[in-house]
Formats: sequence, C-alpha cells, structure tokens
Amino acid sequence: MATVLLNGEPLGVGGRFPRVGDNAPSFMLVDTNLADVPLAKFIGRRKVIAVVPSVDAEIGLKIARRLEAIADGFPNAKCFVVSIDTPYALGRIVATEGMRKVQLLSTMRGRDFHKDYGVMITDVPLSGMMATALFGLDVDDNVLYAELVMDVNSEPNYEKLAEAMLAAAAAS
Repeated sequence: MATVLLNGEPLGVGGRFPRVGDNAPSFMLVDTNLADVPLAKFIGRRKVIAVVPSVDAEIGLKIARRLEAIADGFPNAKCFVVSIDTPYALGRIVATEGMRKVQLLSTMRGRDFHKDYGVMITDVPLSGMMATALFGLDVDDNVLYAELVMDVNSEPNYEKLAEAMLAAAAAS
C-alpha cells in the first residue's frame, strides 16, 4: 500500500499502481452525457490521464486547466481528467471553463478504476476518493509515464510527462 499526504498527514492508497512499461488496465468511465467511455475507444492514440480527488476541489480544477492549456503539445493524444464527481458536475465545469481539449470523466460506474490504477484512498477523511496521479500511455496503452503525486493537493510533474510522451512520439 502506498502513502500520500493531505495537509502533512499520511493517507493510505490501495490498489496496484501501473508502472512504466506495464500495459494500462482497461476502464469504463462515464462522460458528461452519461455515456460509457472505455479506454479501448482510443486505441491508436496516445493518452494523458490525470486523476484528481474532485474537479470541484482547487487542485482538481487547477490540473484540468493546466492540461487544457498544454494539450496541443501532445501529438496524437487524448487528454482526460478522471474524478469521482458526477457527470452533471463535470458538465458544469466544462461549460463554465470552456474546456474543449480535455475530456472530464467520472468513475460513477467505473469504481474498479480506483483499484486498477492504484489511486484508491483508504483512510478517512478522503476514503473513497482518489489520490492525485498522472499517466501517459502510448498508442497501444503501454505506460510511458506514471506519477502518484505525494501530496493530494499538489500538481504532478507535467514536464516529465511531456518528456516521456514526446520521446515516445519521436521514436515511433
């Protein structure tokens, strides 16, 4: 079990965190229109997957905004922000923020995502939520970059993600 921090206090994080070189676990998440979105829908494209506790939380919105701003820098890539928020809340954020490049997805019907991606917070007060993480996948869903952010309220390392994604794009 991994540990992350919330205001300096440790929180247990369960599940199996994918490592670089692993094949990313499949998922079935829900978009803002209540439609199921499987990972397999994007085969042949690179993927950037940011995981946040909530897009309604300051850190979640900050990460979503940052990915929206840098999404064009990832060739042939689809960018996602995954949270436990309802599709309705995610739809409100998309409309309010004018997000067009990043797709916000809910774990409403995809609770296995928490365990499969090793981001399931197991300790109170955030038990049931997800730790902050960032993944980069190649066109075959192999993990190019994986970061479990050590503080739930901190941003991931976008520069290292970009290095991994662009190196893979140049090699192919």
